[in-house]
Amino acid sequence: MSTESNKAIVQRFYEEVFNQRNVDVIDELVSSEFVNHDPTPVASRDPESMKQFIKTLTEAFPDHHHHIEDLIAERDKVVMRCTLTATHEGQFPGFLDMPPTGKAICQRQIHILRVHNHQLIEHWVVRDDLTMMQQLGLIPNP
Repeated sequence: MSTESNKAIVQRFYEEVFNQRNVDVIDELVSSEFVNHDPTPVASRDPESMKQFIKTLTEAFPDHHHHIEDLIAERDKVVMRCTLTATHEGQFPGFLDMPPTGKAICQRQIHILRVHNHQLIEHWVVRDDLTMMQQLGLIPNP
């Protein structure tokens, strides 16, 4: 597979699954052997739990949107730098187990995804959770 087709798979995944909430696309784009290296307890570990994660995320942040800033690819890996914007309007069990704040967040993220046979098979992420918690009022700003 070319780096351009790998980038297209990642872009389609975030646009259709996260931004459009079309969880059926997960069956097409995510391998049954998917491994998520995200240490967050609520992170999805396989295609089925990924569908539940999108549902839970959408209940907590109904307007969530990933804006892709950069896509960089080499061999079978794609690095995506994005900005997540959302408004906290519901609970996020296991992560933000608190009443909704009604506050907006703007979180910077970097994802590394490995593509194999036209599907996502591995994922790593670095998120600015500290700033998000400050924006929600959970941690005071310095």
